[in-house]
Amino acid sequence: MASSIVFAADQHDHGHEDKTLHGGLVTEIKNVDYELVAKPDVLQLYLRDHGNPFDVSKATAKVTLLSGSYKHEVELKSSSDKLEAQGSFKVTPGTKVVAQVSLAGKLATALFVLK
Repeated sequence: MASSIVFAADQHDHGHEDKTLHGGLVTEIKNVDYELVAKPDVLQLYLRDHGNPFDVSKATAKVTLLSGSYKHEVELKSSSDKLEAQGSFKVTPGTKVVAQVSLAGKLATALFVLK
């Protein structure tokens, strides 16, 4: 299984800007944009391929929230055009979010740092 790791805080030059469409943090892994929307009651992960929504119906994801001694692992489920989990989440500034996404037999890992 192939794996990629990208940090959302990294600056990279790939010829276009990573734009948020849902008010979240965006990073790119192998031409796929990952946008994380983290709220106290919902975590959402949107995937886009060159600006077009990705079919996430067969994708799976595990998100780990890390803040000080706080660690919370959450499975995201396919929900229309995104992967999503509802619940109660600690999403304060500085919280690190590790998203592991399995899509078409490949694993991608992205690290986001909440602002």
